[in-house]
Amino acid sequence: MSVNALYTDLSGYYDLMCVDIDYQAQSHSIHRLHQIFGNGGTTHLDLACGTGPHVRHFIDFGYASSGLDINQPMLDIAATRCPEALFTLQDMSDFKANEPQDLITCFLYSIHYSDGIEKLKACISSVHCALKSGGIFCFNAVDKDKIDNALSVKHHAKQANDLFTFRSGWHYSGQGEKQSLRLSIEKTNPESTQLWNDEHPMVAVSFAELSALLAAHFEVHVFEHNYEKIIPWDNASGNAIFVCVKK
Repeated sequence: MSVNALYTDLSGYYDLMCVDIDYQAQSHSIHRLHQIFGNGGTTHLDLACGTGPHVRHFIDFGYASSGLDINQPMLDIAATRCPEALFTLQDMSDFKANEPQDLITCFLYSIHYSDGIEKLKACISSVHCALKSGGIFCFNAVDKDKIDNALSVKHHAKQANDLFTFRSGWHYSGQGEKQSLRLSIEKTNPESTQLWNDEHPMVAVSFAELSALLAAHFEVHVFEHNYEKIIPWDNASGNAIFVCVKK
């Protein structure tokens, strides 16, 4: 299948694929970080918002929330889930917000969908332009130097008579600015078994490189990838939450 074909063609299965994600805990954690580091405002934009589950929680927290994504079927689902929100079809590497934002988020490692360092720089610049003074940009990321190609995650979900098995894992060659997210979906029922495989190209960056890119625009704080507690990054783990305050 072509790049991002699975993401596009199986958009109706996306929520099922992510059924084990605690969107409420993730959203609440970033809300807390915004209360600590932010400017007190309530305008919010979610980059790569998918079907809008995080946007739903931020609206419920009292934000004027919006989202953008490159996938229209995802946005159609998001608009049904969050009729109060504005959703736009845009590339996060080069976007414009409808108004200045107090908080911009990018969950589920989607910052890596900036395919290459130049697009990542463009994304960071777009975020900086879209934020109000004292606004913050929050996202999670993986350090390319900490990726173990042998590791993957797997979970199962049922829908009617179908059993789905979802697998995903990072892959990095060890050099360069490209890594990938390898995905597979197996759909089994009494009549047949179907298998989809896809590989999404993504930007590979170390935390040192990422922090240097951000430092030109933001005051950068890095925390452990823990949505239950706010813990400073230990400088060793390969996953982290970045909180970037506009200078």
